Amino acid sequence: MSGCLVEAAPVSCIDGKPTEDDDVMNLFLPSRTRDHRPASPHLVRLAAKVTLALLVCLPLLAGAGAASAKELRERFAVFDAGSQERVDHSAWNRLLKTYLRESRGKDGLNRVNYAALKAGGMEELKEYLSYLQSVDVARLSRPEQFAFWTNLYNAKTMEIVAGNYPVRSIRDIRLSSMFIPGPWKAKVVQVAGVKLSLDDIEHDIMRPIWRDPRIHYAVNCAAYGCPNLLTRAYTGEALEEMLEEAARAYINSPRGIDFKGSGVVVSSLYDWYAEDFGGSLESIRAHLGKYAEPALAEKIAGVTSFDQYRYNWVLNDMQ
Repeated sequence: MSGCLVEAAPVSCIDGKPTEDDDVMNLFLPSRTRDHRPASPHLVRLAAKVTLALLVCLPLLAGAGAASAKELRERFAVFDAGSQERVDHSAWNRLLKTYLRESRGKDGLNRVNYAALKAGGMEELKEYLSYLQSVDVARLSRPEQFAFWTNLYNAKTMEIVAGNYPVRSIRDIRLSSMFIPGPWKAKVVQVAGVKLSLDDIEHDIMRPIWRDPRIHYAVNCAAYGCPNLLTRAYTGEALEEMLEEAARAYINSPRGIDFKGSGVVVSSLYDWYAEDFGGSLESIRAHLGKYAEPALAEKIAGVTSFDQYRYNWVLNDMQ
């Protein structure tokens, strides 16, 4: 809150004529009651300052009282290693089977029929999300927790996009502030009594607790450039197999790495989250080579630099 206090300017009048301070009041009156004097230079400068202050402070005010990253990590680090509890993801499997179309092109992209989902699947999706938010996540094993958070993130993302459809990109959906692209900062779910954003789930819970770069292949941001939304729900039992499948699918598609003539274009994921992949060209190259098909792996082995990072934010829509 410090540094975000804006004091109201006093309103004054000299000889019945409006002063610069009256310009301040005029700025905040409803449009139909505003006088239509030309804005003074003072007003223009003030409007710019107020706008800048709002840009800086509104996101901070919106997050006031929210749990810190450290608090979230500690709160959700609790697990039961011997737990046999299983979360029921059958509804998510039905939704994926109905509204997700597996890749049919060279881009390797699985696409969502958001129009059909919005028309006929939202009730079941909301019920599934409500069920997930009732789960006592601390009673789950580590693999079961990973599956829980991944499915929660992906299902909520799908619900947000379908609820705002049609949109060209998820970045066009602004839930937390008109100034912040995308829905990632808004508190959109509640787990164990804690309100969470999508960013909280990915960056303050999953990444620091698991420290597994394959998280980036599991969570789906509804964009063309993103790793695929898999055609079935993640489960604790099949977690390792599914993470390996997701990594292979992305890296062996041109969305992960693409050789253009003598240049190498890679996903911006390996730039944004380079630290998660080892933090160096050598470690990222080794990671890519591990999952690449033999012919692609041979090319990757000879890479000495990445010429370009690329990420396409167009919606992973079936249309």
